[in-house]
Amino acid sequence: MKKQSATVKVASWSAAHPWRAIVGWFVFVVLCLGASAVAGTNSATTEDYRVGKAGQAEALAAEGGLQRRPVEQVVIDSPSGSLDLAAARSAAADVTARMGNLAEVDRVEEPVVSKDGKVLMVQVVMKGEELGARKHVDPLVAQTAEVQKSHPGVRVQETGGPSMSKGLDQQRGDDLAFSEMLTLPVTVITLMIAFGSVIAAGVPVLLALSSIAAAMGLSALASHVMPDAGVGNNIILLIGMAVGVDYSLFYLKRDREERARAGGKLGSQEIVELAAATAGRAIVVSGLAVIVSTATLYLATDVIFSSLATGTIIVVLVAMASSLTVLPALLAKLGARSERRAARRVQEGKRNRDHGGTSKVWQTLLRPATRRPGVTLVVSTLVMLALAAPALGLKLSVLGKDTFSRKIPAVQTYDRLTAAFPDMLVQHQVVVRAEASSAPQTAQALEALRQRAQADPMFAKDADSKLRTSADGRTSSLTLSVPFKPSSSQALDSLDHIRDDYLPATVGKVAGAEAYVTGDIARDVDYLDHQNSKLPLIVGFLLLVTFAVTVVTFRSVVIGLIGIALNLLSAAAAFGLLVVVFQGDWAQNVLDFHSTGAIGARVPLFLFVILFGLSMDYQVFVVSRIREAALRGLDTRKAVLEGIGSSAGVVTSAAIVMVTVFSSFIFLSLVEMKQMGFSLAVAVLLDAFIVRIMILPSALILLGNRSWWPSRGMRRAQSQPVGAAVRDLHRAQGAGRL
Repeated sequence: MKKQSATVKVASWSAAHPWRAIVGWFVFVVLCLGASAVAGTNSATTEDYRVGKAGQAEALAAEGGLQRRPVEQVVIDSPSGSLDLAAARSAAADVTARMGNLAEVDRVEEPVVSKDGKVLMVQVVMKGEELGARKHVDPLVAQTAEVQKSHPGVRVQETGGPSMSKGLDQQRGDDLAFSEMLTLPVTVITLMIAFGSVIAAGVPVLLALSSIAAAMGLSALASHVMPDAGVGNNIILLIGMAVGVDYSLFYLKRDREERARAGGKLGSQEIVELAAATAGRAIVVSGLAVIVSTATLYLATDVIFSSLATGTIIVVLVAMASSLTVLPALLAKLGARSERRAARRVQEGKRNRDHGGTSKVWQTLLRPATRRPGVTLVVSTLVMLALAAPALGLKLSVLGKDTFSRKIPAVQTYDRLTAAFPDMLVQHQVVVRAEASSAPQTAQALEALRQRAQADPMFAKDADSKLRTSADGRTSSLTLSVPFKPSSSQALDSLDHIRDDYLPATVGKVAGAEAYVTGDIARDVDYLDHQNSKLPLIVGFLLLVTFAVTVVTFRSVVIGLIGIALNLLSAAAAFGLLVVVFQGDWAQNVLDFHSTGAIGARVPLFLFVILFGLSMDYQVFVVSRIREAALRGLDTRKAVLEGIGSSAGVVTSAAIVMVTVFSSFIFLSLVEMKQMGFSLAVAVLLDAFIVRIMILPSALILLGNRSWWPSRGMRRAQSQPVGAAVRDLHRAQGAGRL
């Protein structure tokens, strides 16, 4: 008895016990969702985001009880005409009384009137830590709404970090629902065209959706080990729909080919086993490649990248599991129905669909690569390099309040607030720790720092910059305001002035004092520095593991090097187009976003890692088919034509599904998600229709048998008669060694 691989054994059991496998899978999905409902999600806290000197400042401030508190601002103005100050003060008194009675509120500040007298603001300081306040802001928003009802003569609205975060969470949920509504119909239609069957189209979608549901449940459980940064479900939907459908497509395609090749001589279980020996192995290799590539994000030691990595790894694992377990069971149940349908078509004199070979369309598309591989390789590579060229001007920035959707009510109120109180746009917090005995010198040094800032045109002149000191006298804090947008060059320069000039000249002269600066700008700058310091390690490790996986899979160093080169080319071209579209302002109205002249800081690294993983989907599937043809004794040119031609239809269908899923994120509200969706969609298009149709076959044909160096199995297959090679190939397939 031949030894079977694990994928074949699992598929064989599922095909033999289909109802157990199907019911077991859906029980698993329900258990995942139930467990997550009980355990809940452990969200990341402010402490989890601390990075660099800004993080050190926040840690010192927290030790002294001087950390930034979550603050809400109630804005009272008139939607038209001048503000009735008496009515506004009456509303402010009502706000103060109501907010003061809430358990979530620490204190309510005195009302402040803007310089032009058009806006009155009431600051409400909440209890607890800064990031988690969005979970407790609803009672404050409710009281603000009650004040509005009681004072119809003025406009009373609320904004602040917690309420804007709450609005972003709501928007993110709405975006997910919209994405599903947009992608599902296109995916089903694409699959119906590819397979000509409603049932065959429904199976991949059903498995993808159930995999996403299970992954979301498991992600909530995983958050108790690695805190969730709030982006997990977005990425699970983004990646889960793409790979879930892809894996099912690969398996379905192979099942149909084996069924057509068998001509009714094999039962459904035997056909499923044959499909598992090839497509099942390709799914495992492809999934592991995505997982290993994505795991490099953990090297960034960043809570958001860790959340992205965890969500991606979980959904890919679950999608792999569904394709290797419940999909064979479904195929076994549907196999008999398919065979009856084929027999009926024969009786009716109709031709059954050909599920193998190379169509004339793909023979035509492959003609440039097969007839003029050198010219095709050079021209295609130059096109990709031209698309990549704009990436040389890539600028990174942490996308903040400037890029929030203005459809969120709290963000609209924030715009009116900062227009009336420009000193609230940016605030730097200087934190100093020294011995208690040095408190007078520290206070004097901070006052000198404040005076220097007041004389600097980059800082607000009349802003409240009171000095605060901890109860033990060891920690002091000074807040300095900047009346410029966070994305402006003035805001960045103001931080440099404090850190490089004012601190050394003042607090730096206090013996034994530690001094750091935090705030939104400092956090962003330190985050970029932290990410850039990790970049060489992540990219180097990613290239290494991708190369290793490819070499182990195909037993070819050359294929490994080609894979690295093609993945780099696809990623670079995607980055170039990303810069062209999002770094300028010409596409703002078309794609509904506000350009800051930069790309989201997290976007390139995440895309680089994910694109390397997803590119392995196509590479593993396409090169596996080429390798199978070569192992049958075909020369490299014929193997390329057959391998790419026979897989072109399913690769095209998979690419269309991926592009649809990724493109749907372009229409979401968050700019970073738009950028990610656009880049992934573009990269998949380029990878499927230029890299895999033009560049890859051209390179393999030019290299010939050298493509498989140093594979001894390939040399043996190429040196023996085709018939003997086919027999060896069939034995390898039966053992699941391909």
